Amino acid sequence: MHKREQWGTRAGFILAAIGSAIGLGNIWRFPYVAYENGGGAFFIPYLFAMLTAGIPFLILEFGVGHKFKTSVPNIFRSLSGRWEWLGWWQLLVAFIISIYYVAVVGWSISYFVLAFTRGWGADPANFFFKTYLQLSDTPFAFNGIRWPIFGAILCAWFICWGVLFSGVKKGIESASKIFMPLLFIMVLIITARAVTLDGAKEGLNWMFKPDFSALLNFKVWIAAYGQLFFSLSIGFAIMLTYASYLPEDSDMANNGFITAFCNCGFSILCGIMVFSVLGNMAFQQGVGVDKVVSSGVGLAFVTIPTAINSLPGPVFFGTLFFAALLFAGLSSMVSVCEVSVSALIDRFGISRKIAASLYCGIGILCGIVFASHSGLLVLDIVDRFINNFGVLAGGLVEIIFLAWICGLDGFKGIINLTSDFKVGTLWAFCLKIITPAVLGYMSISNLIGDIKTPYGGYPSLALFVFGWCMVGGIILLSIIINLTVQGGEK
Repeated sequence: MHKREQWGTRAGFILAAIGSAIGLGNIWRFPYVAYENGGGAFFIPYLFAMLTAGIPFLILEFGVGHKFKTSVPNIFRSLSGRWEWLGWWQLLVAFIISIYYVAVVGWSISYFVLAFTRGWGADPANFFFKTYLQLSDTPFAFNGIRWPIFGAILCAWFICWGVLFSGVKKGIESASKIFMPLLFIMVLIITARAVTLDGAKEGLNWMFKPDFSALLNFKVWIAAYGQLFFSLSIGFAIMLTYASYLPEDSDMANNGFITAFCNCGFSILCGIMVFSVLGNMAFQQGVGVDKVVSSGVGLAFVTIPTAINSLPGPVFFGTLFFAALLFAGLSSMVSVCEVSVSALIDRFGISRKIAASLYCGIGILCGIVFASHSGLLVLDIVDRFINNFGVLAGGLVEIIFLAWICGLDGFKGIINLTSDFKVGTLWAFCLKIITPAVLGYMSISNLIGDIKTPYGGYPSLALFVFGWCMVGGIILLSIIINLTVQGGEK
């Protein structure tokens, strides 16, 4: 029986939790979501979503993980033997995320190196899609492996393996104490310079100018909740796993508030950074910010490099931006991988070193497809379906199970025992009513939308294989694993 590891300090846990929450989405998704959903007015539903769903759910997961001090499948098994499958579902979701997320981290490594010479050239879009990715026309046109990309992915896996291999205290905590302060410093430096650029004010006006009429639009409120769930790493095993390493006297309520507000603050900071740069880009081109704004992969690897080319000190901006992107990606990647490593240790009684090595080896083999010529296309489909029907649906099932079937009173007592801030009736109301209602609406509307309109114009077969089959396979496999485990124990 392996002794459960623990965080060395409270700051170490908080930085690790913040590192999981702060990821690529804070940089390339949040600013665009805010811009599209009322600008400055969007922060009202976003703050409301954080207080009524994000923080309550985060505190609950901290409490549950802290109580059982084991991996996610074992947590749900301890609550009810019939519900262990939910833990395996969340673990499989985390595994799928890790094998495609690492591809984006690999691209960030490549672009960090390219930034020293502006290796993307005068046409970043052409370079990214045709020279670097050599992107094929359809998801099934793999056309072999792009070895430079595979090499960058291997590098990302090696860094992740080194952190996981070293353990919770010496690995994850130590890395978080390096990654997080440096990430905040780098983004602050870029932002301080970016806001002084010509056109920066106009860019910020586009993002932050409040459109209060948007507050009457139900979709804006749903967008706020969606951004929060994707950003905080709740509902798919990460925070349950991290909380299982907490010492007995940990203050879970305050830790939840600190994690959520730091994540929110960093998202706003990233918005200021990104829209200042986009404002300067629009100024240089003599167009409105709406003509240059984008999100996702396009923002990070096409729009920003294009803007960097016209900035004073492009090497400074480029290396700092992609270093920040890399640190944000690595911290989140480590947290996603730790979910499965923890389960391997607990389920099979193997050492952390063996578990980390085994997991990373399997991850490299399973993720080869994302280093192919169609890697971005496959990644786009998988990401869409895993987020909409893996993370959101898994979070919905979890909150119904914990809040309605298990009941919150036992968890509330554990949380309040060591927390300065006590949770009570309002906390329970948010978890029993508001969170399930929002997650349920989002899950159903996403399902209806993707059935009615094929995502991204991709061929139906590609959506079936990389989307629907993957989601269905996760649910089926989680049930099979659960039945196999229970059968073996009998």
